Amino acid sequence: MSATDASGIILERLTKLHPKLIDLSLERIHRLLDALGHPERALPPTFHIAGTNGKGSVAAYLRACLEAGGYGVHSYTSPHLVRFHERIRLAGRPKSAEIGEAELSALLDECERVNAGEPITFFEITTCVAMLAYARHPADALILEVGMGGTYDTTNVIARPAVTIVTPVDLDHQAFLGDTIAEIAGEKAGILKPGVPAVIGLQTDEGRAVIEARAQKIGAPLFIAGQDFSAHEEQGHLVYQDEHGLLDLPLPRLLGRHQIDNAGIAICALRQAAMLPLETAAIARGLREVEWPARMQRLTRGPLVARLPAHAELWLDGGHNPQAGRAVAHLMADFAQGSPSPLMMIVGMKDTKDAQGFFAPFEGLAAHVETVAIPDDPACLSPETLADAARAAGLDATPAPSIDEALARVLARAGNTPPRILICGSLYLAGAVLAANG
Repeated sequence: MSATDASGIILERLTKLHPKLIDLSLERIHRLLDALGHPERALPPTFHIAGTNGKGSVAAYLRACLEAGGYGVHSYTSPHLVRFHERIRLAGRPKSAEIGEAELSALLDECERVNAGEPITFFEITTCVAMLAYARHPADALILEVGMGGTYDTTNVIARPAVTIVTPVDLDHQAFLGDTIAEIAGEKAGILKPGVPAVIGLQTDEGRAVIEARAQKIGAPLFIAGQDFSAHEEQGHLVYQDEHGLLDLPLPRLLGRHQIDNAGIAICALRQAAMLPLETAAIARGLREVEWPARMQRLTRGPLVARLPAHAELWLDGGHNPQAGRAVAHLMADFAQGSPSPLMMIVGMKDTKDAQGFFAPFEGLAAHVETVAIPDDPACLSPETLADAARAAGLDATPAPSIDEALARVLARAGNTPPRILICGSLYLAGAVLAANG
């Protein structure tokens, strides 16, 4: 058995400890953390991030800027793209790294033994693994991304983070969080803590009202995008402004108009974390060097890219809800203005997502859509159902039996014109594509 097999076997076994894949509650994780000696009480200053879209990008900006300033940074994000180890990054200088296989396996064994067969979800026990790892490795900061919601999310066991963050809220995970933006925003606002600065990204009026009401009730100072801070592009620069003044910064490495907003959220959070002072030069370097796979990532090498004709483009994005669809469509439209190419989409989505809402912004923009199943994922929409949703949104769509076949079909449709190919709709699909592309 290889080292990778060791953790993989344990992780597979842990999925069977609880009958439900998702069951929002804090009772089980509090029980296990207590039995483990409360590692959640021994963590470095924590940036706790909730929201529907942009959580991962904000986390990436925070990590890149802090590391550029010389800080050692832990981070916890989900889901992973190719390997579970991606979720747990441990501080290092100059940069953090994924948890090692031997340590991950040992911590999984420890948590499984201490849990003693009691009901617990996969995300809960693996979050306990992360908390143990972070408590045992010195660091200057921890970036902690909510898994789902906020109030009853497994990560919401941190009594007093340094800063809480709520990125834009949209309809997603309605079966667990509620059917309206107001209900979902209420769940996200559950991470706010009394006296802890809360940085709030751009929201709908109803979402913002709910978050503001929660903050007022518990006494959390708010810093709201568009009111207390702003970020915009101006003459090839990112201009950030808040009550402390104006910063003239480089545009972020991550592409898309929405990434200006995400960078602004991160910068505001960094400026509110008084215990971690940063020079402007460190923020600038972080924006230039940030990396976050499968967020409008252009693939430039590998087996899939080798199949493309000269001057064709292959892009990958994990966005999976209407708000993400609008952001990606805006960027594709910007690309089309600068360099016209037929946009061909290959899309796979989970069966809990609003597929038609995701497709709607691409009407008149995408030349064709091939729909696929997410490999090895029984909880995804069938290619036929997904194609129906795309057609209902006004797109030309055909179901395909595989990613390989979908790629062959869009290349054939493009003929002699080099296409711009966008694979999107799910981080799980993006992970499969990255694995297939080496």
